[in-house]
Amino acid sequence: MAISKKSDSANNLPFGKKNYLWMVIGIITIFFGFTIMSLDQEEFGFGFLGLTLGPIVVLAGFIIEYYAILTKDPSKK
Repeated sequence: MAISKKSDSANNLPFGKKNYLWMVIGIITIFFGFTIMSLDQEEFGFGFLGLTLGPIVVLAGFIIEYYAILTKDPSKK
């Protein structure tokens, strides 16, 4: 009986499946934002992509990460 309790606690992850899915989406969004910033052709990245669009996409990725960490998965007990 002690073995089953140990295996139950070993499978008890801190987040649910939806949390991890949102975390992956947030990481991909952050990566995509940095990629957008690197595509800017202006000197020192002072164009629209480097100063406006890229940082907004990165900020959206961090907001998705915060949501993924702070939300409670309803399927999790």
